[in-house]
Amino acid sequence: MAAVRPKAYTIPRTLHWVTASVKSILVVEDESTLVATLRYNLEREGYQVVAATDGESGLATARASRPDLIILDVMLPGLDGFEVCRILRREMTAPILMLTAKTEEIDKVVGLELGADDYVTKPFSMRELLARVRALLRRAETQPATDEEVLTAGDLQIDLRSRRASRKGEALGLKPKEYELMAFFLRNQGRAFTRDQLLNQIWGYDYIGDTRTVDVHIRWLRQKIEDEPGKPAKLITIRGVGYRFDG
Repeated sequence: MAAVRPKAYTIPRTLHWVTASVKSILVVEDESTLVATLRYNLEREGYQVVAATDGESGLATARASRPDLIILDVMLPGLDGFEVCRILRREMTAPILMLTAKTEEIDKVVGLELGADDYVTKPFSMRELLARVRALLRRAETQPATDEEVLTAGDLQIDLRSRRASRKGEALGLKPKEYELMAFFLRNQGRAFTRDQLLNQIWGYDYIGDTRTVDVHIRWLRQKIEDEPGKPAKLITIRGVGYRFDG
């Protein structure tokens, strides 16, 4: 039987997105109509789709299938999406795109803080969601190669082989985008970057978001690398420009 596509989520027919290999996407969502819609549109774009309808089965399916990307609803029966995101981020690096019916900024911030890579608010445009999926998958595939193994700045150190960051020998426990920001700044000490430049470098040119995302992650990173996060001595704000890392 053909999948039912509610009006709120339908899109015009588009060309399939062609990838070098089939990417797998896990959808964790308890709304059956939306699951059917997502499956229809994602499979039409060439992705392999698996689905789960609650937090516990979402975790089990993610562990068993090791998807390339996870679309995760916040409001799930039992284990909610925030807790699922927190657990998944400890266990795997696949991009996580969160779905939320809430519009409060705090809910979006909580998701990002727990390790989500992006979010969309219901009801959303399927065209926008597909664009975000493509951007996240491309970003995951195009991490810059480097011959360096360890980056150091003062009491900060990043081991690129293990993706571990430390301060004064103590592990920092950075979230994925915090790690990428810190590695980027350590490679470019003393250079000032605009928020748009950082957004493009860390989230990718196809990221559909705004520069507040950069400010939020800078604030989180300062809390982990600065003696006084309110008076940063390493990660400096350049008024009217953006940020500079002085090490």
